[in-house]
Amino acid sequence: MALYLQNVPQFLIGMLASWKAGAIAVSVNPMLKQREVDTLLNDSGAVALIAHESLWHDVARETVPGTSVRIVVTTSELDFLGDDVPELLSGSARDRDPDTLDLLELARRHAGERPPTPTLGLDDVAFLTYTSGTTGPPKGAMNTHRNVVFTAQTYRDWIELDEHDVVLGVAPLFHITGLIGHLAVGILTGMPIVLSYRFDPQVALDLIERHGVTFTVGSITVFIALMNAPSAADRDTSAFRKLVSGGAPIPPSTVEAFEARFGAYIHNIYGLTETTSPSHCVPIGTRAPVDPTSGALSVGVPVYGTVVRVVDDQGNDVAPGEVGEFVTEGPQVVPGYWNKPEETEHAIPGGRLHTGDVGFMDEDGWFYLVDRKKDQINAAGYKVWPREVEDVLYSHPAVREAAVVGVPDAYRGETVKAFVSLRPGATADADELVAFCRERMAAYKYPRQVEFVDELPKTASGKILRRELRDRAGTPG
Repeated sequence: MALYLQNVPQFLIGMLASWKAGAIAVSVNPMLKQREVDTLLNDSGAVALIAHESLWHDVARETVPGTSVRIVVTTSELDFLGDDVPELLSGSARDRDPDTLDLLELARRHAGERPPTPTLGLDDVAFLTYTSGTTGPPKGAMNTHRNVVFTAQTYRDWIELDEHDVVLGVAPLFHITGLIGHLAVGILTGMPIVLSYRFDPQVALDLIERHGVTFTVGSITVFIALMNAPSAADRDTSAFRKLVSGGAPIPPSTVEAFEARFGAYIHNIYGLTETTSPSHCVPIGTRAPVDPTSGALSVGVPVYGTVVRVVDDQGNDVAPGEVGEFVTEGPQVVPGYWNKPEETEHAIPGGRLHTGDVGFMDEDGWFYLVDRKKDQINAAGYKVWPREVEDVLYSHPAVREAAVVGVPDAYRGETVKAFVSLRPGATADADELVAFCRERMAAYKYPRQVEFVDELPKTASGKILRRELRDRAGTPG
């Protein structure tokens, strides 16, 4: 069952409904457009879809007829708001499609009924969370119930969470961080989960103060936005002390500035979709060391039950302090990718995940992330693969060649830049190409910068040299 929703209670309802029916929940990024949603629905084989009324009308209604989806349930952002926020209702209206089921009506119709007890085991798939490959269509990581329970327990124990805490859902629920670091650990501990549709720093500060929020996990850009919000100094954030950040590198200076403003230390965490969120963590109450040579902040130590090796290109362990690829093995590692046995064997041979991330371990066992092994762009924690952006650019009639790289960005860490050569006699400007991509891609994917060149640098075999383009853009390769 696909969940095409923002951070709203209906996401949690749909997730639990999937499991009670013995089904798999497929998390779909609500920023995805028709082409991207079509890919995920067809790859997963989803037979049911829960979507916002607005997303149904704007995107999914044209996509679903060509997929295996048979049941469509729509829901309104106006549901579950309560009576204490009437200002949110101003100018809003329901937009129900009579050809779909309404979530609340469906629930009321079956009030008091119980589905048959599902025959789910620990190794059955709980979520399909999609992560793009370097080439080809996205891959659905099969996060099992065993994976989910283990990583929820990891958050509970390493961050010292219980029913007296309150979590603010700043990470998208379609992302593995939101699925585990908000929903799963909230269910496990029984603590309240505070949701706000999409992240807004002013709204988040209001919710932190109103609900006495104690914990959240999100990208470092979330904490930067909170720190720079105009009302930050006037808010009571005294309970907001169990703070965890992952998904993008964290500058030590940002951690120091946040602590100076709010009196709370941001603990680093590291993991991937394929590790069902954390594989490394800086335990609550512990301060991460900073590597004296690079100035990098440690991403933590492997959590319990987890073995992480640092290996060279031949798969041999390297000595402490030497750089290599992280290879992770533990109860949080997914068994593979949905219907992709060859890619599973390549990335997770023998249950050992070759992360594609490179870094090192120091003499005391602290891990440091140095770079990504491949060309992936990390824009505020969102993963962007150049090939997908290039494919869209190539569909523009004026584009002859295109190459996409990540370039430094003060707020997002990295942003997307495209180098483009035009067909002879064709014309296009940067704004036109940016708008062309924006119409066809999620907001975090389309290029923010376009540079025109006569020729793209290539190897003798014709392969485009992204490293040279990164060097030209001022990004270390």
